Amino acid sequence: MAFEFKFPDVGEGIHEGTIVKLHVKENDEIKSEQIIADIETDKAVVEIPSPKAGTILKLYHKEGEVIKVGEVLAVIGEKGEKVPERNEEHYTGSVVGFLEEAKDVAHPKQKAASSSQKINDGTLATPKARKLAKELNVDLSQIKGTGANGVITDDDVLKSRSGTTPVKKIEVFGTVERVQLKGIRKITAERMREAVSNAALVTHHDHVDVTDLYELRKKINEKAADKKNHLTYLPFVIKSTIESLKKHPYVASSVEGNEIILKKYYNIGVACDTPDGLMVPVVKDADKKSLYNLASEISSFVEKAKTRKIDLADLKGGVFTITNIGVIGSTYFTPIINFPESCILGTGRVEDMPVVKDGKVVVRKVMPVSFTYDHRVLDGAEAARFINDIITLLQNPDSLMK
Repeated sequence: MAFEFKFPDVGEGIHEGTIVKLHVKENDEIKSEQIIADIETDKAVVEIPSPKAGTILKLYHKEGEVIKVGEVLAVIGEKGEKVPERNEEHYTGSVVGFLEEAKDVAHPKQKAASSSQKINDGTLATPKARKLAKELNVDLSQIKGTGANGVITDDDVLKSRSGTTPVKKIEVFGTVERVQLKGIRKITAERMREAVSNAALVTHHDHVDVTDLYELRKKINEKAADKKNHLTYLPFVIKSTIESLKKHPYVASSVEGNEIILKKYYNIGVACDTPDGLMVPVVKDADKKSLYNLASEISSFVEKAKTRKIDLADLKGGVFTITNIGVIGSTYFTPIINFPESCILGTGRVEDMPVVKDGKVVVRKVMPVSFTYDHRVLDGAEAARFINDIITLLQNPDSLMK
C-alpha cells in the first residue's frame, strides 16, 4: 500500500526547510534509511532518510523549493502501484497525525483560490504576484503557477526571471536585483527581528589592555609549535566570561512571561561567519574544558559550519553568545542578542594604542569589547560590573590557565 512520507519535525522550533538536494527521482527503488533529500533548516543541512523500502512513486517538491513540516515529500510504494489521490487534509502542526477539520472550514486549496484574482486574460494569480509581475514587466500568461489550483505566486514570478538576474524596476533609477531571502539568512532575519521586538537592548562599550595576554599566548604557542590548534584570544575570552557569569547570574538568563529564567549551566555560543550567513555553534559545558579543548572544539565547529555538516544539536542550548569581528579588522559594534538569550559579548581587533600607565604614555595591546544586554534583566551598573570582571581576568591571564 502506498505510503505518504511527510517532512518530519527534525528539531525544536522547526516549521519549514529548503530542499537543497534530492537524492532520488520518481520510479527509483530505495532501501529503508536511504537518504531521500538534504534539507536546509534551522541553520543546518540535515539528511532525510526514508522510513521504509520501496519505490518512489511520486515526488511532490523540487530542489530549491520550501517544504513545511507535515507536507508530503514523497509517496513510497510497490513498483507500478497507482498513486492515491490526495485528500488535501488541513495540517494541524503535528507530524504525528491530523485532527478532523470542522465542516465549515475551507481546505487550503479553497483558501488560496479565494485570495487570488482571475483577470480577463484567464490567469489565476495572487494580488502580490500581479503587483510584482507589473513591477518586473513579467507576462503572467507565460508562467505556470505552483500554488493551489495552479495559482501563480510571487515566488513563481521571481523564478521566471532566473532568480537573481538584474531587472529594471524604474528605468530612471537604474537596475535592481531581487534575491530571495531563504536558508540561513532568512532564519537569521527572523531571529534578529524577534530579538529587537521582544527585548530592550542596550550596548556597553569598553576596552581591555591585553598586552600580558598577548605575551602569554605568544610564549605558549612558540612552545607548542608542533600542535595543530594554537591558542587564539577566544578561549581566554570564554574562560573569563564563564568566571564572570558565575558572579553575575542574570547575564545568563532569558525572559518567559513574567519570569526571569536563570541558567545554571555554561553552554557558550560562538558566532561563525560562513559563506551562507551567520551560524552559532554552542560549546556545551564550557566551564569544564581546558583552553586547548575549547580551541579544538571551536576549530572543529567552524569547519563543520562552513561545510554545512554541523549537527542541529550543536546549534542549540546556549546561554550566552560571543561574537568576534576583530578577525575582519573591525573594532566596536552593537551586536544583537541571540534570542531568547539576554546578553551577547562582541570582541574587536587587537591593536597597538597609546595608554597612560604609571604616569607615562606607553604603547599597549588593546582589545575593544561591546556588550549588548536586555535592560529588562540587567541594569547599566550590573552590566558594567560584569564587563569589569572580564577585563580584570583578561588583564591577569595567568589566572585563566587553571
